[in-house]
Amino acid sequence: MSKQLGSCVPGYKPAMTGPLYANQDKLPKLPVPSLEATLPKYLKSIEPLLTPTEYENTVKSADEFSNSAIGKLLQDRLLARAQDPTKTSWLIDWWNDLAYLGYRDPVVPFVSYFYAHKNDKRHKTGVKKGAAIVSSALQFWKQVTDGTLPPEMARTTPLDSSSYQYMFNSCRIPHPGSDHPVQYNPETNKKITVARNGIFYILDICPNGIELSVPEIETQLEKIIQDADGRIAPRIGIFTGDYRDTWAKNREMLISSGPNNKKLLAEIESSIFLLCLDSTSPVTQNDHNHGCWHGDGFNRFFDKPCEFIVFENGKSGFLGEHSMMDGTPTCRLNEFVVSQTLSKTFDKDFGNMDQLRTDLPSPLPLLFETDVHVLKSLKKAHKTFDYEIARQHLYSTTFHGFGKQIISKHYGFSPDAFAQMIIQHAYYKLHGRCVPTYEPAQTRKFLSGRTEACRVLSTESLEFVKTMENPYASDEEKINALKLATKAHSKYSAEAAEGLGVDRHLLGLRLSLKPDEELPALFKDPVFSLSSTWKISTSNISSKYFLSWGWSEVVGDGYGIAYSVVDDNLSFNVTCARDNTIGLDSEKLCQCLNDSATDLRELLAKTALPSKPKL
Repeated sequence: MSKQLGSCVPGYKPAMTGPLYANQDKLPKLPVPSLEATLPKYLKSIEPLLTPTEYENTVKSADEFSNSAIGKLLQDRLLARAQDPTKTSWLIDWWNDLAYLGYRDPVVPFVSYFYAHKNDKRHKTGVKKGAAIVSSALQFWKQVTDGTLPPEMARTTPLDSSSYQYMFNSCRIPHPGSDHPVQYNPETNKKITVARNGIFYILDICPNGIELSVPEIETQLEKIIQDADGRIAPRIGIFTGDYRDTWAKNREMLISSGPNNKKLLAEIESSIFLLCLDSTSPVTQNDHNHGCWHGDGFNRFFDKPCEFIVFENGKSGFLGEHSMMDGTPTCRLNEFVVSQTLSKTFDKDFGNMDQLRTDLPSPLPLLFETDVHVLKSLKKAHKTFDYEIARQHLYSTTFHGFGKQIISKHYGFSPDAFAQMIIQHAYYKLHGRCVPTYEPAQTRKFLSGRTEACRVLSTESLEFVKTMENPYASDEEKINALKLATKAHSKYSAEAAEGLGVDRHLLGLRLSLKPDEELPALFKDPVFSLSSTWKISTSNISSKYFLSWGWSEVVGDGYGIAYSVVDDNLSFNVTCARDNTIGLDSEKLCQCLNDSATDLRELLAKTALPSKPKL
């Protein structure tokens, strides 16, 4: 460890060369939609939320804004920002700060997301599975750092690769008001951080210039477990699960409490990724989910973009810090890792015992110096973490009645739109109403693109759920309502992916307003904030390599619903706050999701569609 100290100098910027970044110069910039395109779309999206009188009032305020001098001025300012040659995107700086780096609540449970990996029948202990994951993830790391990883494509359209630079050897650093990301040189930081019992170890992956083999990694992990299980030391990882401004303050206090503490933090921050060797053995899917999502709070460093979690019984998962990177790149990373570790030839390809060196130095723990103030703050951070996690209610379910194959190939519906209508119907079943619902649409076909909001709730989706719950509606009426609702959803999703949604444009217009200028009536209208208060926040990552995935609700009286539509089943992971006052319940909603899927299965099974609707 000593030779690594001092090598982790921040401020590194990767060259971003090679095939991974070959298309960057060809990508178009994120467009600025016209007011004439956005405002009618906005009005249509809010209609299900309003009475006729309320809707007419909003129509008037939208017309006034469209024809006003300030409306045209804000649009011109936004267009000028989009044309600024120094900016890769008119949105990216605003979005990264407002949505992520400036967010002050704890990143876990409120922002970071987890994947629960498919079970591995061959690597049934933590060290064996951990060694397999480390070896596989390092193969991916090499391809990212040298740029040889092929760029992602949406069919024939290349996607932005800029977020890959923050995947490895990077960290989010807390700072009062707004955090910032820091990158480190991978050539001088060929190491990973391993956490066990809340104690962090630096594992040199290339001792004496020779990369560790899988058996050598396993041996090193066994040494770490043996040392950590008999050691008492300050467990500073819990600090990273606190409110961001509190963590920023505590980080400075921790640094000042010992002369080596800043270097020790930099060891973690500059490492390639984190491997968390947990001492628990989850059996149920809910326990597996909770372990991947947050664990005990100590055996994590939540500011790292990539944390692989391995349990004593060989189950595994991943936790992603969200600020500089959305889920698609880390999904790709995890699919690569799990597909490798599940491969029948993995042991043959990576498990050569002849590569086992017996003279490898034992990884040394990062032992932080503390004082009474740090210890007191650690105790308080632990209390805060336990309180926030205890408030979370998580439940997951899998519906085996059908999957993508039947939804798409047999009935011709968009699997994503179909699943979204199940969510709308389930919420209506449980709560008797529909609410603003968010689904991210990927905008990575544009330079520095991240996401646009797809507004799921529509007049068509509301009519669909009401028709489904109407005992006098015919099967033909229900099928027609489903067709119209899925078609409307697919249309909005496609437009959002082209950068032509509502929410980012309206955000840009509002942020273009100067401090001394009066807020237009359109933005004062209560429905403006209501329509983007996501009482249901959803996202779809459909992978055969994951058993589950998820994150928390985004508002206190809402649900977070992560879902997957694979060939033969649909799975949903639902979260909400336990202390909500309006009767939200993740387990009950999961039952309603199953009930809705069953209703649709029975409806479609007895209804002969004349042709595939191709929605």
